[in-house]
Amino acid sequence: MKSIGVIAEYNPFHNGHLYHLQKIKEKYKDYKIVLVMSGNYMQRGEVAIIDKWKRSEIALKNGIDLIIELPYPFATQSADFFAYGAITILEHLKVERIVFGSESNNIKDLEVIAKTQIENEDFNKLVKIYSKLGKNYPTAVSCAIEDLTGKKIETPNDLLGISYIKTILQNNYKIKYETIKRIGSYHEKELKKNISSATAIRKALKEKKKIDNYIPKNIINDFKELHFMQDYFDILKYKIITEQDLSIYQTVDEGIDKLLKKEIQNSISYEDLIKRVKSKRYTYNKISRMLLHILCNFTKEKAKKFQKINYIRILGFNENGRNYLSTVKKNSDIPIISKIKKEKDPMLEFEIETTKIYDIKRNLLSKKETQKIIYIREKEQ
Repeated sequence: MKSIGVIAEYNPFHNGHLYHLQKIKEKYKDYKIVLVMSGNYMQRGEVAIIDKWKRSEIALKNGIDLIIELPYPFATQSADFFAYGAITILEHLKVERIVFGSESNNIKDLEVIAKTQIENEDFNKLVKIYSKLGKNYPTAVSCAIEDLTGKKIETPNDLLGISYIKTILQNNYKIKYETIKRIGSYHEKELKKNISSATAIRKALKEKKKIDNYIPKNIINDFKELHFMQDYFDILKYKIITEQDLSIYQTVDEGIDKLLKKEIQNSISYEDLIKRVKSKRYTYNKISRMLLHILCNFTKEKAKKFQKINYIRILGFNENGRNYLSTVKKNSDIPIISKIKKEKDPMLEFEIETTKIYDIKRNLLSKKETQKIIYIREKEQ
């Protein structure tokens, strides 16, 4: 059965994502579309604005056939970890090719850069040199790439695409890869035209602005219960204040832990804390990621332990997705999970713990609404 892989966060799903899927369907009419999607936490260090179950429903409404969860340890780390987790899941599911959004839409250049990072010994040396000069990691990588290839890549989808290609080449995976031109700018923080960035849409939702023109009409009513990092600030503040050693957490370097301890006392909000700690070395995204790891108790020890994909967890499927699953389940070399059993993989156990943290916000809802949500998500227990 023919299949296309899509890797996304859908935080939230918008017209740009719909355009991406429509273009895939135009070119690959008989292919099933398999989505690997981040759960309740995002790669930039944020909570998902809408929970994974609702985002799975939205994906199914708009053309996805099968949705698989990208586990927290991969969904919330650097591009290489993110890419390894997602691509490895697609490889286990026998997906034939991935189609990803790209600002440059130049697959040959992206492939050259990926091969350079793998094969050229000077790449890592240059990254270290630029890092010592005070550049943050993404900028150091971009500078090293330009030095070795003459090509300047700074945009997030292209950088992530390079990580996808590297994962495929380094592991001798059979998946083929191609790009679709990304519409709109990832820099946008304000709503523009018909297609706006997810960043702009999240900002608009936070400011309680209407977003009807920027999302498919069939999901307009799916934005009722929203989550923002500020909702978890009190919990985060408690953890930072009471935790003896913050450096045990993934991405929390020695030194920044002391600064967090100091500035949390003066911070009045999540954004305020980041502004107080942010520097050239510690970018907004890097700080957000470390705060998320503190919030969810993701330690360096757990990060070392959870470095392989040992299971595939289904979040949703339609009839096409069900049929595709039946063809790959028989030959799968790792468990494909649709129901949670008492005996769980340790990484899945951790995933469920992080979901409980995400669900803390629901305690603010009325008892009636809370009971309804618990019933809908009883599979998570």
